[in-house]
Amino acid sequence: MESKKKILVVDDDPGFREACRVTFEAKSYDTVLSPSREDALERMKEDPDLVILGTLEPAGEAFRLHQWLKAQRRYADVPLMVIDAAARERGTKGWRKFEGMRMQCDEYLTKPVEPSMLVPCIQHMLDEATRKIKVLIVDDHTMVRDGIAAVLALQKDVEVVGEAVDGRDAVEKAARLLPNVAIMDIAMPVMSGIEATKQIAKEYPQVKVLILTQYDEQENMLVAGRAGARGFIPKKAAGAELIQGLKAVNRGSYFPETFAEVALN
Repeated sequence: MESKKKILVVDDDPGFREACRVTFEAKSYDTVLSPSREDALERMKEDPDLVILGTLEPAGEAFRLHQWLKAQRRYADVPLMVIDAAARERGTKGWRKFEGMRMQCDEYLTKPVEPSMLVPCIQHMLDEATRKIKVLIVDDHTMVRDGIAAVLALQKDVEVVGEAVDGRDAVEKAARLLPNVAIMDIAMPVMSGIEATKQIAKEYPQVKVLILTQYDEQENMLVAGRAGARGFIPKKAAGAELIQGLKAVNRGSYFPETFAEVALN
């Protein structure tokens, strides 16, 4: 029998927490309640399958917990639903504007909200979390492709659906295989990774491009961002950042955060 999915609800309103518990347990979810950031840090050791981050006083506490979650490799990819305070309370227990610009979540809502209305969204988020990320590896060097494939093979939620040896090959296979993410080198024969990124971003926008290159100068980041890439990682940092970047761009985020500034300006 499949074990129950565990949901952690973090909110300083006891009425809302209890309503969530009753509603979610009626739908066969194991529900853990937490009233504060400090308590939530301990509750995360129970490895919830999804986190609902509600309102916390004082303002900034929810953001601090969010930042901690995203900084922990163990928890960074746990599906996260943010429920912000109503506009009239946002100054005391909600997300401030500069915090919202750094928010990374799978769903954003504002109070008031009925827990029963959250159930379909929760199920969708859990379903998405269990689906495999389909990846196309694009590099003209066999050893590099093999190395990336070996790293990705260790991830249970990632599937390499194809490899391409140059930009033109990448565009053709993106059309045929429709991967979620294309990991793209820049310098390749026949067609460069930048040109391939432009075509993929225009013709197949559902395919997110993550640039992985040894040419990590600021100019290349700028060109990649303008071409439509969602992420940019130097090969020298690939071991530490490849999986994190892959999952971030698959969610529709930019990686790293600093690349968003380059890509959007």
